Amino acid sequence: MDIAVLGMGHMGQALAGRLLDAGHTVAIWNRTPGRAPDLVAAGASEAPTVGEAVTGVDLALSSLSADDAVREVALGDGGVRAAITDGTAYIDTSTVSPTTSRELEAVIATFAAMPILGPPAGVGGGTATYLLGGNEAATRVVEPVLADLTETVRRYPTAAQASAAKLTANVLLLDAVVALSEATAVGRAGGLDDDQLRELLEGTPLVPGVLGNRFDGVLTGEQEAWWSTALGAKDARLAVELAATAGRDVPATAATRDQLARAADEGPDGADIATVSNVYR
Repeated sequence: MDIAVLGMGHMGQALAGRLLDAGHTVAIWNRTPGRAPDLVAAGASEAPTVGEAVTGVDLALSSLSADDAVREVALGDGGVRAAITDGTAYIDTSTVSPTTSRELEAVIATFAAMPILGPPAGVGGGTATYLLGGNEAATRVVEPVLADLTETVRRYPTAAQASAAKLTANVLLLDAVVALSEATAVGRAGGLDDDQLRELLEGTPLVPGVLGNRFDGVLTGEQEAWWSTALGAKDARLAVELAATAGRDVPATAATRDQLARAADEGPDGADIATVSNVYR
């Protein structure tokens, strides 16, 4: 299948690489060109514009950082909506608000949302979970590709529900990272060193399995980055805003948002969410 992948962040590169490995013809685009030389060397073609990337493809996938970026790529001048034909499906894998997904579903007949649960390594290895919802014309096109991406797909009637599902899952991880950071801060205040904290907490039911690949990062304040504190703060903000639309107050997630935002302000650009623990040192 001819596929375009828009956005060459960690997840976009992993997605494009997985599709190349499966034998698909892949065109890539990124706002800043030249971000994925390994993919080009592996056979991907790099397009200078969104329009050129998606023209003539069967499937266009986007993996972008925020709602505004998705709207611009999808609806802006020379964007996806202007360039694709009726037979091209547009699938957004970004973590965005249900409002944005609902808007795109309403104006692009072949649109669906398909956010991803899992790290880039999980995408590349085929173990990530995909959350698919949207127009039938889009889901029908992407269906044959899913087997090349993963064994686990969760399906929802609408794109907005798929995006809400992603935020729901992200809340659990983000809140857990901050809770573990606070637990280690309490332990250190009581005189426990890192070895004692590790012995007490690591591998126990007290620490959820979702933190398995970030326990050391929280403990040391250092972690190979693939989900930044800035993006984590953005996701927590979207979750708080979504809850507010139904009159729900989620103070723990609001606190998580604030701590991740502080970590993003005080730490190096692109630092992983695990480094939120540094605000407690």
